Amino acid sequence: MDIKALLSDLQNFYTLAYRGLLGIVRRPFYFKDAMIQMDYAGAGSLVIVFIVDLFVGMALSLQLSAELSSLGMKMYIGMIVGISVVRELGPVVTALVFTGRVGAGMASELGSMVLGHQVDTIRVFGFDPVKKLVVPRIVSSLIMLPALTVIGVAVSLLGGYYIAVFVSHQSGTFYWSSIRNILTMENVLAGAIKPFIFGYLISSICCYMGLSTKGGAVGLRQSTTMAVVMSIVMIIISDFLLTRVLLYVLGFSV
Repeated sequence: MDIKALLSDLQNFYTLAYRGLLGIVRRPFYFKDAMIQMDYAGAGSLVIVFIVDLFVGMALSLQLSAELSSLGMKMYIGMIVGISVVRELGPVVTALVFTGRVGAGMASELGSMVLGHQVDTIRVFGFDPVKKLVVPRIVSSLIMLPALTVIGVAVSLLGGYYIAVFVSHQSGTFYWSSIRNILTMENVLAGAIKPFIFGYLISSICCYMGLSTKGGAVGLRQSTTMAVVMSIVMIIISDFLLTRVLLYVLGFSV
């Protein structure tokens, strides 16, 4: 492994991510580009997020029903499903779906623009490619991924409700009462912070990999694949680190 090349790539990535974050509050603002990216990232991902999170909630509730029934603890299905979905599964699963659909699209689109010399054309006309191309995608991810996560969490809880009530024959009122009990400030805050971090990581990584594309069609395939793989790895790692920090900050004993 070329350590010098790796350090250079890390430096370029951090520079791009930093400039992209600062670009959110600095002029010029490309509202139209941001709205286009928000439509692609949000409305375009709604159906797949709905389907995936629904079956994740149903599978989790079904597995818990099978395990807890033998212990006579079926009344805890709602509480465990709620904590798992709100704190962990909802943000992580939605971020993974977002990476597979939106992140890959970002990387392949920017990579195609690099190979087609459209990015060079943007520079020739006096525009900053980071402001024009990267910032709108970061903004759309920071807005739409949290919104999709809220929808995904709600859908997962509905899936868990269906299994708990119609398969395990638990009281629906008791299930929602358990959900309300776990919606404390600590649990909601832990689940609400993660989508913003995930959105920033996904958009920054995918934009960087897309703008680093070279080598024709093979290079485009490699950069898109690497963008998705690195985003997934960083989601899992950052989820663990955020969970550890939040547990400490919010006073949970481990």
